Amino acid sequence: MDKHYPKSSDPRPKRRRSKDNPYEIYSVGAHTDRPHYYIAFTDSTGVRQELEIDKALFDVLDRFELDDLSFLNEVDNHYERSELTEASINARAFELPETVEETVMQRDENERLHMAIAMLPEKQRKRLTLYYFRGLTYAQIADMEGCKYQTVQESICAGLKKLKKFLI
Repeated sequence: MDKHYPKSSDPRPKRRRSKDNPYEIYSVGAHTDRPHYYIAFTDSTGVRQELEIDKALFDVLDRFELDDLSFLNEVDNHYERSELTEASINARAFELPETVEETVMQRDENERLHMAIAMLPEKQRKRLTLYYFRGLTYAQIADMEGCKYQTVQESICAGLKKLKKFLI
């Protein structure tokens, strides 16, 4: 048998193999009337051996390689899913979650804002709350209170100026 066989004549696609798989199978002349099937491996002395085998053994080994490949894919999928740590999930996130420091700073700012709003006169506090937290317009607030649009607008602007003084 010629040790330098034409591997390109093997019609099977190249497959990923387990590192523990000690052999390689291939065929020559698969589309002819006399195909040849081979198994190649490295023996204990480090010499590469190539032996011709029959079709039945080739089919069994081919099936084993396909099963082994299926198992390798399952293992890869398992590792991919099991390696989903909080850090890797956050890396995939569209918006990164806030850090503890950011959360504490935001909570502190909110607390200061609420304290500052509490220090405003009742009318300004109510109008600011309706405008910024309830989403009402100046006109809607004016209708609710039975006053002019401009009065609500001036009151909210004055309230914002006082808030800025409290927060700076």
